[in-house]
Amino acid sequence: MSIPDQEYAKVIENLKIKGNSFVEQELDIQEGQALNFEEYIQKPRFAKIKNKKYVPVWNRKDKYEPLTEFQHVDRGHFADPSFKSLLSKKAGTQDYIDGVQVRNLTPKFGTEINGVQLSALDDAGKDELALYVAQRGVVVFRNQDLKDKRIEQVEALSNYFGRPHIHPTSPTVVGHPEVFLVYHENSPESAVSGIASRSTSTLTWHSDVSYEKQPAGTTFLAYLQGPSVGGDTLYADTQEAYERLSPEFCKRLEGLEATHSGVEQVNGALARGGVVRRAPTVSTHPVVRTHPVTKRHSIYVNPGFTRAIVGYKKEESDALLKFLYDHITKSGDLQIRASWEEGTIVVWDNRRAVHTATYDFDDVLTRHAFRITPQAEKPSEK
Repeated sequence: MSIPDQEYAKVIENLKIKGNSFVEQELDIQEGQALNFEEYIQKPRFAKIKNKKYVPVWNRKDKYEPLTEFQHVDRGHFADPSFKSLLSKKAGTQDYIDGVQVRNLTPKFGTEINGVQLSALDDAGKDELALYVAQRGVVVFRNQDLKDKRIEQVEALSNYFGRPHIHPTSPTVVGHPEVFLVYHENSPESAVSGIASRSTSTLTWHSDVSYEKQPAGTTFLAYLQGPSVGGDTLYADTQEAYERLSPEFCKRLEGLEATHSGVEQVNGALARGGVVRRAPTVSTHPVVRTHPVTKRHSIYVNPGFTRAIVGYKKEESDALLKFLYDHITKSGDLQIRASWEEGTIVVWDNRRAVHTATYDFDDVLTRHAFRITPQAEKPSEK
């Protein structure tokens, strides 16, 4: 459901901060104001950004209606399970062709690949990518050139795997709202600094935009620049987490639903002087979902956006969610740690993997990446 317009207007008015000096307010484009991009990217605060076409923009003129439902068919259904287009092998052997290196990060979850260029995949290769990522959960691709391609090619890749999601609050690329930007500066007024001031940890485990009726599926995050050491992303396997539960406990989870909310994310953006492109959404999803291709079950709750178990009293809901959160986020043997370097793209299945950035570096620098987030099917337990 979406918050009614009148109630939403009150939320915005109550949370406006007059005179806020945070970066989002001074970088946005006001109503009626035209953007001179060449002048905009010369702002002193962008001086350290290496790839200027990915300079972040917060545009107050971008307003969107609530998302409508659409029919999604996962590309993994069309894949050749031999992965001959994605991971070519020498004729008559099981050895990969020269230059292709594949290394599993754990036996069941996470793989690192070198020598495969995502920008060069044909449709068969993309279909196999969808299946491979569903089977491995997270795949780290090194030495990618997608960041150097035209942004239209980035958008086309997103379109292939589902309807591109336009984020309600985060910065985007000018003229390309489907390209989500991760952009953090080392500033005492940044969102990350705010988390660090309230908590002993900056970890924020979540599945991207799980508050949407049709949340993210196959997702791409491409690294542009950041610290030479640190700033890794942790991923946890909610499929393996489910399969480790006792059969009796799994029965307890059958039929349960939980609410996922984007309200708090919007409120946080407003409190920082940010922009809101679309009214926040609250959706209800099954606690256990089934992947449409692999048919495997996973636990579909996350601390970032899940709020309550439907039909449970608060104490009951909090207790169950705490157990599930702890099981997923505190079990190191369910997790991988993806390190970043320029040219890295991580592709993961948001239906199976939850993740969190780590802010364990003190350098005064910019952490910059772009994400494309194709939406998938409505979560289903069956």
